[in-house]
Amino acid sequence: MKQSGRRLTSLLLVGCIGVTGCSKKEEGPTHPAAELPAAEDAPAQPSGPPPGTLPREGEAAARPPVHVVIPGDGGAARQPEALPGETQQEAAETAPTAGNDTAAAAPAPTPAPAPANAADLPAEDPKNREWTASKVELKRRPGASVTLRSVRAGQHADFDRVVFEFEGQQLPGYALEYVDKPIIQCGSGDPTPVAGQGWLQVRFTPARGHNDQGQATVAEREIKPRLPIILELERICDFEGEVTWVLGNKSPNKYRVMELHGPTRLVVDVQH
Repeated sequence: MKQSGRRLTSLLLVGCIGVTGCSKKEEGPTHPAAELPAAEDAPAQPSGPPPGTLPREGEAAARPPVHVVIPGDGGAARQPEALPGETQQEAAETAPTAGNDTAAAAPAPTPAPAPANAADLPAEDPKNREWTASKVELKRRPGASVTLRSVRAGQHADFDRVVFEFEGQQLPGYALEYVDKPIIQCGSGDPTPVAGQGWLQVRFTPARGHNDQGQATVAEREIKPRLPIILELERICDFEGEVTWVLGNKSPNKYRVMELHGPTRLVVDVQH
Protein backbone atom coordinates (compact mmCIF):
# COMPACT_ATOMS: atom_id res chain seq x y z
CA MET A 1 0.00 0.00 0.00
CA LYS A 2 2.81 2.35 0.84
CA GLN A 3 4.64 1.47 -2.33
CA SER A 4 1.61 2.28 -4.42
CA GLY A 5 1.38 5.66 -2.76
CA ARG A 6 5.03 6.38 -3.40
CA ARG A 7 4.64 5.49 -7.09
CA LEU A 8 1.63 7.76 -7.43
CA THR A 9 3.55 10.64 -5.79
CA SER A 10 6.52 10.06 -8.13
CA LEU A 11 4.28 10.08 -11.20
CA LEU A 12 2.66 13.34 -10.11
CA LEU A 13 6.08 14.92 -9.49
CA VAL A 14 7.37 13.82 -12.91
CA GLY A 15 4.23 15.19 -14.62
CA CYS A 16 4.56 18.52 -12.85
CA ILE A 17 8.21 18.84 -13.84
CA GLY A 18 7.33 18.02 -17.45
CA VAL A 19 4.58 20.59 -17.60
CA THR A 20 6.79 23.28 -16.03
CA GLY A 21 9.61 22.54 -18.49
CA CYS A 22 7.30 22.98 -21.47
CA SER A 23 6.14 26.31 -20.14
CA LYS A 24 9.68 27.67 -19.79
CA LYS A 25 10.65 26.47 -23.27
CA GLU A 26 7.77 28.37 -24.87
CA GLU A 27 8.77 31.68 -23.20
CA GLY A 28 12.33 31.66 -24.64
CA PRO A 29 15.38 33.42 -23.17
CA THR A 30 15.34 37.16 -22.52
CA HIS A 31 17.45 39.24 -25.05
CA PRO A 32 20.35 40.97 -23.26
CA ALA A 33 19.62 44.32 -24.93
CA ALA A 34 16.26 44.49 -23.25
CA GLU A 35 17.94 44.61 -19.88
CA LEU A 36 20.15 47.65 -20.80
CA PRO A 37 18.99 51.09 -19.60
CA ALA A 38 18.12 53.76 -22.19
CA ALA A 39 21.04 56.01 -23.17
CA GLU A 40 20.86 59.45 -21.62
CA ASP A 41 22.15 61.18 -24.78
CA ALA A 42 19.77 59.47 -27.19
CA PRO A 43 17.87 62.08 -29.25
CA ALA A 44 14.21 62.42 -28.51
CA GLN A 45 11.97 61.14 -31.28
CA PRO A 46 9.74 63.87 -32.77
CA SER A 47 6.11 63.51 -31.94
CA GLY A 48 4.92 65.40 -35.03
CA PRO A 49 6.05 66.98 -38.29
CA PRO A 50 8.92 69.46 -38.16
CA PRO A 51 8.09 73.18 -38.17
CA GLY A 52 7.23 74.62 -41.55
CA THR A 53 6.05 71.31 -43.00
CA LEU A 54 2.72 69.92 -44.08
CA PRO A 55 1.77 66.41 -42.79
CA ARG A 56 -0.33 64.00 -44.79
CA GLU A 57 -3.99 63.71 -43.94
CA GLY A 58 -6.84 61.31 -44.59
CA GLU A 59 -5.83 57.93 -46.00
CA ALA A 60 -2.21 59.00 -46.20
CA ALA A 61 -2.13 59.33 -42.41
CA ALA A 62 -1.95 55.51 -42.11
CA ARG A 63 1.16 55.39 -44.30
CA PRO A 64 4.72 56.31 -43.18
CA PRO A 65 4.82 60.08 -42.60
CA VAL A 66 6.16 62.16 -45.50
CA HIS A 67 6.55 65.91 -44.92
CA VAL A 68 6.51 68.42 -47.80
CA VAL A 69 8.43 71.63 -47.15
CA ILE A 70 6.50 74.75 -48.21
CA PRO A 71 8.76 77.65 -49.42
CA GLY A 72 8.38 80.99 -47.71
CA ASP A 73 6.63 82.47 -50.76
CA GLY A 74 3.91 79.82 -50.63
CA GLY A 75 4.96 78.13 -53.87
CA ALA A 76 7.80 76.54 -55.75
CA ALA A 77 10.95 78.57 -56.21
CA ARG A 78 11.10 80.23 -59.65
CA GLN A 79 13.98 81.40 -61.80
CA PRO A 80 14.20 85.21 -61.97
CA GLU A 81 12.94 86.59 -65.23
CA ALA A 82 15.70 88.11 -67.33
CA LEU A 83 15.13 91.59 -68.64
CA PRO A 84 15.73 92.41 -72.32
CA GLY A 85 19.43 92.33 -72.94
CA GLU A 86 20.13 90.59 -69.62
CA THR A 87 21.32 86.98 -69.32
CA GLN A 88 19.71 84.52 -66.92
CA GLN A 89 22.91 84.51 -64.85
CA GLU A 90 22.90 88.30 -64.54
CA ALA A 91 19.25 88.23 -63.50
CA ALA A 92 20.00 85.63 -60.81
CA GLU A 93 22.85 87.67 -59.36
CA THR A 94 20.64 90.74 -58.83
CA ALA A 95 17.45 88.95 -57.74
CA PRO A 96 16.24 88.93 -54.07
CA THR A 97 16.88 85.80 -52.01
CA ALA A 98 14.22 83.16 -52.79
CA GLY A 99 11.79 82.20 -50.03
CA ASN A 100 12.35 85.32 -47.91
CA ASP A 101 9.99 88.23 -48.45
CA THR A 102 12.08 90.55 -46.29
CA ALA A 103 15.40 89.80 -47.96
CA ALA A 104 17.03 92.82 -49.57
CA ALA A 105 17.99 92.67 -53.22
CA ALA A 106 21.63 92.01 -53.95
CA PRO A 107 23.52 95.12 -55.03
CA ALA A 108 23.68 95.69 -58.76
CA PRO A 109 27.02 94.83 -60.36
CA THR A 110 29.43 97.71 -60.68
CA PRO A 111 29.40 99.02 -64.27
CA ALA A 112 32.59 98.70 -66.24
CA PRO A 113 34.60 101.92 -66.39
CA ALA A 114 34.03 103.99 -69.50
CA PRO A 115 36.92 104.25 -71.94
CA ALA A 116 39.09 107.32 -71.69
CA ASN A 117 37.86 108.64 -75.03
CA ALA A 118 34.18 107.81 -74.45
CA ALA A 119 33.20 111.38 -75.36
CA ASP A 120 34.65 110.80 -78.82
CA LEU A 121 32.95 107.41 -79.25
CA PRO A 122 29.21 108.01 -78.80
CA ALA A 123 26.77 105.14 -79.22
CA GLU A 124 24.51 104.79 -82.22
CA ASP A 125 21.54 107.15 -82.23
CA PRO A 126 18.31 105.07 -82.56
CA LYS A 127 16.71 107.96 -84.47
CA ASN A 128 19.09 107.27 -87.35
CA ARG A 129 17.19 104.03 -87.99
CA GLU A 130 14.08 106.00 -88.89
CA TRP A 131 13.35 106.84 -92.51
CA THR A 132 14.40 110.37 -93.42
CA ALA A 133 15.56 112.55 -96.31
CA SER A 134 17.45 114.95 -94.04
CA LYS A 135 21.09 114.89 -93.04
CA VAL A 136 22.24 112.14 -90.64
CA GLU A 137 25.51 112.65 -88.77
CA LEU A 138 27.40 110.99 -85.92
CA LYS A 139 30.90 112.23 -85.03
CA ARG A 140 33.57 109.90 -83.66
CA ARG A 141 37.25 110.49 -83.10
CA PRO A 142 39.09 107.20 -82.47
CA GLY A 143 42.85 107.22 -82.24
CA ALA A 144 43.51 105.96 -85.77
CA SER A 145 41.67 105.79 -89.09
CA VAL A 146 39.40 102.76 -89.48
CA THR A 147 39.99 100.75 -92.65
CA LEU A 148 37.12 100.12 -95.07
CA ARG A 149 37.22 96.46 -96.14
CA SER A 150 34.36 96.06 -98.62
CA VAL A 151 31.30 97.72 -100.22
CA ARG A 152 28.34 95.69 -101.50
CA ALA A 153 24.75 96.33 -102.52
CA GLY A 154 21.58 94.28 -102.82
CA GLN A 155 17.82 94.46 -103.33
CA HIS A 156 15.15 93.81 -100.68
CA ALA A 157 11.37 93.81 -100.91
CA ASP A 158 10.84 97.52 -100.15
CA PHE A 159 14.32 99.02 -100.31
CA ASP A 160 17.82 98.74 -101.74
CA ARG A 161 20.71 98.20 -99.33
CA VAL A 162 24.38 99.18 -99.34
CA VAL A 163 26.75 97.68 -96.75
CA PHE A 164 30.06 99.30 -95.80
CA GLU A 165 32.20 96.80 -93.87
CA PHE A 166 35.13 97.93 -91.71
CA GLU A 167 38.09 96.32 -90.03
CA GLY A 168 38.12 95.99 -86.24
CA GLN A 169 35.39 96.58 -83.65
CA GLN A 170 34.71 100.31 -84.01
CA LEU A 171 32.96 102.24 -86.73
CA PRO A 172 34.28 105.67 -87.70
CA GLY A 173 32.12 108.76 -87.60
CA TYR A 174 29.79 109.27 -90.55
CA ALA A 175 27.67 111.90 -92.25
CA LEU A 176 24.99 111.26 -94.91
CA GLU A 177 23.11 113.83 -96.96
CA TYR A 178 21.76 114.45 -100.44
CA VAL A 179 24.03 116.74 -102.45
CA ASP A 180 23.75 118.60 -105.75
CA LYS A 181 25.86 118.24 -108.85
CA PRO A 182 28.64 118.51 -109.71
CA ILE A 183 30.09 115.58 -107.76
CA ILE A 184 33.76 116.45 -107.16
CA GLN A 185 36.72 114.13 -106.62
CA CYS A 186 38.40 115.31 -103.42
CA GLY A 187 41.98 114.70 -104.57
CA SER A 188 41.92 116.22 -108.04
CA GLY A 189 38.92 118.53 -107.79
CA ASP A 190 37.59 117.12 -111.06
CA PRO A 191 33.82 116.64 -111.51
CA THR A 192 32.63 113.03 -111.71
CA PRO A 193 29.45 111.93 -113.48
CA VAL A 194 27.14 109.80 -111.28
CA ALA A 195 23.90 108.24 -112.52
CA GLY A 196 20.46 109.06 -111.15
CA GLN A 197 18.57 112.11 -109.94
CA GLY A 198 19.31 111.81 -106.19
CA TRP A 199 22.93 111.73 -105.00
CA LEU A 200 23.31 110.50 -101.44
CA GLN A 201 26.78 111.25 -100.13
CA VAL A 202 28.20 108.96 -97.40
CA ARG A 203 31.32 110.34 -95.71
CA PHE A 204 33.42 108.48 -93.07
CA THR A 205 36.00 110.15 -90.76
CA PRO A 206 38.55 109.21 -89.64
CA ALA A 207 38.77 106.32 -92.11
CA ARG A 208 40.83 105.06 -95.01
CA GLY A 209 40.24 102.86 -98.05
CA HIS A 210 43.81 101.56 -98.41
CA ASN A 211 46.35 99.49 -96.48
CA ASP A 212 49.78 100.45 -95.14
CA GLN A 213 51.30 99.81 -98.57
CA GLY A 214 48.92 102.28 -100.20
CA GLN A 215 46.90 99.61 -102.01
CA ALA A 216 43.14 100.12 -102.22
CA THR A 217 41.18 97.75 -99.95
CA VAL A 218 38.13 98.12 -102.22
CA ALA A 219 39.39 97.59 -105.77
CA GLU A 220 36.38 99.04 -107.59
CA ARG A 221 35.91 102.78 -107.42
CA GLU A 222 32.69 102.58 -109.46
CA ILE A 223 29.96 99.97 -108.90
CA LYS A 224 26.77 99.67 -110.93
CA PRO A 225 24.49 97.24 -109.07
CA ARG A 226 21.45 97.71 -111.37
CA LEU A 227 18.97 97.90 -108.49
CA PRO A 228 15.48 99.48 -108.62
CA ILE A 229 16.61 102.70 -106.86
CA ILE A 230 20.39 102.60 -106.42
CA LEU A 231 21.85 102.83 -109.90
CA GLU A 232 25.50 103.50 -109.12
CA LEU A 233 28.07 103.67 -106.29
CA GLU A 234 31.03 106.01 -106.79
CA ARG A 235 34.02 106.51 -104.49
CA ILE A 236 35.05 110.16 -104.65
CA CYS A 237 37.50 110.44 -101.75
CA ASP A 238 40.18 108.49 -99.84
CA PHE A 239 42.41 111.23 -98.56
CA GLU A 240 43.70 112.54 -95.19
CA GLY A 241 41.47 110.40 -92.99
CA GLU A 242 38.31 110.75 -95.09
CA VAL A 243 36.54 108.14 -97.21
CA THR A 244 33.49 109.25 -99.22
CA TRP A 245 31.12 107.35 -101.47
CA VAL A 246 28.12 108.69 -103.39
CA LEU A 247 24.98 106.61 -104.02
CA GLY A 248 23.48 107.56 -107.37
CA ASN A 249 19.76 106.97 -106.73
CA LYS A 250 16.95 107.05 -109.26
CA SER A 251 15.32 109.73 -107.08
CA PRO A 252 16.08 111.32 -103.66
CA ASN A 253 14.04 108.79 -101.70
CA LYS A 254 14.08 108.47 -97.91
CA TYR A 255 16.85 106.40 -96.34
CA ARG A 256 17.89 105.03 -92.96
CA VAL A 257 21.22 104.13 -91.32
CA MET A 258 22.05 101.18 -89.03
CA GLU A 259 25.20 100.09 -87.24
CA LEU A 260 25.83 96.33 -87.12
CA HIS A 261 28.62 94.31 -85.55
CA GLY A 262 30.23 90.93 -86.09
CA PRO A 263 31.61 92.04 -88.53
CA THR A 264 31.55 95.82 -88.12
CA ARG A 265 29.24 97.40 -90.72
CA LEU A 266 27.30 100.51 -91.55
CA VAL A 267 24.09 99.71 -93.47
CA VAL A 268 22.33 102.27 -95.64
CA ASP A 269 18.81 101.43 -96.89
CA VAL A 270 17.03 103.51 -99.54
CA GLN A 271 13.28 103.13 -99.93
CA HIS A 272 11.78 102.04 -103.27
